This record gives sequence, structure tokens and C-alpha cells, in this order.
Amino acid sequence: MKRFFYAMTALCILAAAQAPVNASARDYIYIVGSSTVYPFSTTVAEQFGKAYGFKTPKVESTGTGGGFKLFCAGVGVEHPDISNASRAIKKSELETCAQNGVKEIVEVKIGFDGIVLANSKKAPVMQLSRKDIFMALASEIPDPKGGAGMVKNPFKTWKDVNPALPDVKIEVLGPPPTSGTRDAFLELAMEEGALEIASLKDLKKTDEKAFKKVAHSIREDGAWIDAGENDNLIVQKLLTNPNAVGVFGFSFLDQNTDKIQGAAVNGTTPTFETIAAQKYPLSRPLFFYVKKAHVGSIPGIPEFVKEFTEDKAWGPQGYLADKGLIPLPDAERASVRDAARAMKLLSMP
Repeated sequence: MKRFFYAMTALCILAAAQAPVNASARDYIYIVGSSTVYPFSTTVAEQFGKAYGFKTPKVESTGTGGGFKLFCAGVGVEHPDISNASRAIKKSELETCAQNGVKEIVEVKIGFDGIVLANSKKAPVMQLSRKDIFMALASEIPDPKGGAGMVKNPFKTWKDVNPALPDVKIEVLGPPPTSGTRDAFLELAMEEGALEIASLKDLKKTDEKAFKKVAHSIREDGAWIDAGENDNLIVQKLLTNPNAVGVFGFSFLDQNTDKIQGAAVNGTTPTFETIAAQKYPLSRPLFFYVKKAHVGSIPGIPEFVKEFTEDKAWGPQGYLADKGLIPLPDAERASVRDAARAMKLLSMP
């Protein structure tokens, strides 16, 4: 009898482990991730709730890296169904997903965004090069006095960096290390700015690892302030401190053009048109990722993907364009839409 009991218990445990996500445990979609994608995702969630009769999804702004950490932790109702991202998922994150049983992932590229450096309209419009950005914010820079090697960044004001810039203290409010916006800023602004300096360009050729360390190291002496994942809070701080500069996604600038303004970078101002044409140098794609194992168990996931990929949402005249999303070109948008609705899987490492 005891053997029978133990055998039945083992079978029950095995069945539970192999069972699909229990729909009765959660009847709404759970979304985490990028603060940049957050306003787009919440808008779609509201429209989806009205149009399809499902409960409105729960959307949390955790940052891209934080979102992937939650998303990749496992399969089951305690884990998110979708992760928003302001950069593509990394190979290391896919490996973590696979190790935790998240082996079927659908990538949906939703459009483009620009990373802006913005300040209050009470202050002058900034005209920055990527070299200016690097020299203002890097932890170490080539010795400005002409000495060999790198020195701790001595610049206190923007004018110290470039005589054409304002004589105000360097104070930049930006995203934390968990943010995809931070990752993209390091690559598009800091790294590209470092490459405009001959000695660092040479360093990349001889020691790429050392170059990356220099290019991706942000000051920790108060010139850069990690301002959390709430980009709206950064906007509010810019209004109370006209000398400060904020780093965030274009959509937050687009929604606050009466209060703040974007700096021109390498001569190009961030606008819907310059980002769509890929002329603004700090532009990047945006994504969300779907956990296919939850499809069919958590109600409404295919319908949410359908709503997000309707032209009325993400198209040139869609309601997300009104929120600042820069649409994909027509042909790419059609291709992504078809792959997303077919739940085409991302290749795993």
C-alpha cells in the first residue's frame, strides 16, 4: 500500500511539473520591462481591454534589464508573459531564459525611438556632438593638458568641455544600469563619442576590451545622477532645475514639448521625422518579447499581439504615433506583424 501511495504521489508531482500554466491562477496578461516602451504598452493594454473583453493587462516599468531578469526566471503564472525592451535581448539573457525553461520566445520589433538629451525651455538649447557627450560624462578621459594616458574627468561645466557650450555645471539625470536606455546611450552616444578621439580610436584597434571599459564608464562624482526608471520624474526635475539635462526616450520629450526641449546631436535635432529617417544619431529600435509557453493558458496573449500590430496602433497614423512611437517602414512592419501573429520563435543559443 505504501509503495502504491508513493508511486501515485510521484506521478502527481511529475504531472504537475509537466502541466501547462494554470489559467485559473491568473486571468490577465502580466507585462514588465522598459520604461521607454511602458507608455506604448499601457496604451495598447487599455485599447485591448476595451476591444476584446479581456481584463486589462498589468504593465510594470522595471527597466529592460530588470524585465528580462523577471521574464527569464521561469514558466508559470508567477512569471511575466511579456517583457518590453528598449534594446534587443542579449545572448546571456537568452541563455538564462533557456536554463530556466523559457525556451520558446517570440521577438516583436515595434518601431524606433530616439534617446534625447533634454533641458528646460527656460535654458538655452544645447548643441552637442557625441564627442562633447563623452568628454562630459566619461569617468576617465584622455588628458586634456596633453599628457599621456587617461585622467579622472576634471570637467565641471559644459564650457570646460567645449567653449561654445553654456558655462553651467554638468548635471545629467539619466537611467540606471538596469535600463535599456542606459545600454543604448552607452553604445550610441558614449562609444561613438569616444571614437571621435584619435587616441581612443587607436585603442579600439589594439585592445577592444580596454576601449569598451573606457567608453562605457560613467562618472560617479555627481555629474551623472541615476534617476531611476520613472522618466516622467526626470522631466519634473528638469522643470525645477533649468541647468540640468535629462536622458530619456523621445516619447517623453514629444509629450512635454511645451516644457522641455531636445539638444541637437551632431547638428540634428530629435524629431519624429529625423528619427524615422534614421538621421538622428541616437536612435534605436524598440521591442517586446512573448513567452510562447503561456499562450493558450494565460488568456488574451494572441489578441494583445494582434492589437499591438494593427496599423491603427503602430502604423504611421496610429494611436501610438500620437504617443511618440516612430513606426517601422511599411514592408518591415508587415513582415514583423506576420511573424508575430504566427508566433515565430526567436533562435536560442
